[in-house]
Amino acid sequence: MKTIYILLTRSGTLLSKLVYAATGSSYTHASMAFDAELSCLYSSTRKNGYTMFPAGPSKEYLNKGVFRLRDDAPCALYALEVSDEAYFRALHRAEEFMRHSEEYSFNTLGLILCGLHIRWQRRHHYFCSQFVSEVLEQSGALALPKDSTLMHPNDYALLPQLKCLYKGRLADLPQRKAMDLGETPSMVSIYTGLLVELLQRRAQSLFE
Repeated sequence: MKTIYILLTRSGTLLSKLVYAATGSSYTHASMAFDAELSCLYSSTRKNGYTMFPAGPSKEYLNKGVFRLRDDAPCALYALEVSDEAYFRALHRAEEFMRHSEEYSFNTLGLILCGLHIRWQRRHHYFCSQFVSEVLEQSGALALPKDSTLMHPNDYALLPQLKCLYKGRLADLPQRKAMDLGETPSMVSIYTGLLVELLQRRAQSLFE
């Protein structure tokens, strides 16, 4: 048997605040990891970790992006025991999303419809809990109580198959405390770095 980890958070970003205002849910974002250290998380979220767009299936890190800047974010960590076969199928599916991330976008309309309990599958578009749900269901790791397009992050806290390992502030999450975070980056340095990266990509595209 192996373990897949589900991390639920409420980061306090604009989207998180809107979802919280509409639903009152304790958690507004879901990510998944395949190691106990949570060295890499998979979800459908901000692709560069900081700005709202571009967004879609991408990797997250506890010491980067929103997770780095939101120490007081409420979070909960859950463990799901699965067979070796289901574990590797889920990991392969998540990595497949990452390898082709440029083909996917964030499912904003689907997120709104999810809040209204309306099922709607949009090709190549995912919101966070829909992404996690499809990876788990398609790999045979977990039978969902409802369609993936209707799954909220909070729904995972209610599933009997998941064991709660931690609940509290993100800053006190053991896996995050074990990391050497260094000095908190300023917003100026963050956006300067993003601008430089964008210019580098544009320059590369001119010579391809």
